[in-house]
Amino acid sequence: MDKQRTEALIDELPEMARPRMAELWEEYFGKAPAPKLRVDLMRPILAYRIQERQRGPLPSDMQRRLQEALQKYSTGSNSDPVGRYKTGIRIVREWGGGIHEVQVTDEGYVYQGETYKSLSPIANRITGTRWSGPMFFGTKSKAVQK
Repeated sequence: MDKQRTEALIDELPEMARPRMAELWEEYFGKAPAPKLRVDLMRPILAYRIQERQRGPLPSDMQRRLQEALQKYSTGSNSDPVGRYKTGIRIVREWGGGIHEVQVTDEGYVYQGETYKSLSPIANRITGTRWSGPMFFGTKSKAVQK
C-alpha cells in the first residue's frame, strides 16, 4: 500500500462506521474482530496495523526496549492500587450517553464527590452491573491481563 492510501485510510478512521472497520480488520488481521470489541479501541489498533503494513514493523531493538519498559512499570497483579496512577490524573469514560470522570487522589478514586478504594465499584455504579473497573475504564495493562 502506498503512503497516500495509508494516510487517507487513517484519516477516515475517526468517522468510519463499525461495519467498514470490521472489513478492514479482516483484511489486515485475517479474521473478524471480537464482537464486543469497542470501536474506540478498534481505531488505534487498525491505524497501527495499517501503518505497520506500509512502513514495516518496529525494529527489534525498539520492540525489546518497549518490552523492558512494560516489565519495569507493570504492577504484576490484578489489584487496582491507586499507586498505579499519579495523583491528579483524570480517568474518563463515555457510557450510556454521558461522560464519567474519575479523579485520582492520595485517598483513592473520586467519582461524583464520593471516594472509592478501587475503580470496580465506580464501574458498577455507572453501569448497574459487575465490571472490572480497570477493564471498564480501559486502564488494565496487558501484563496485568494475563
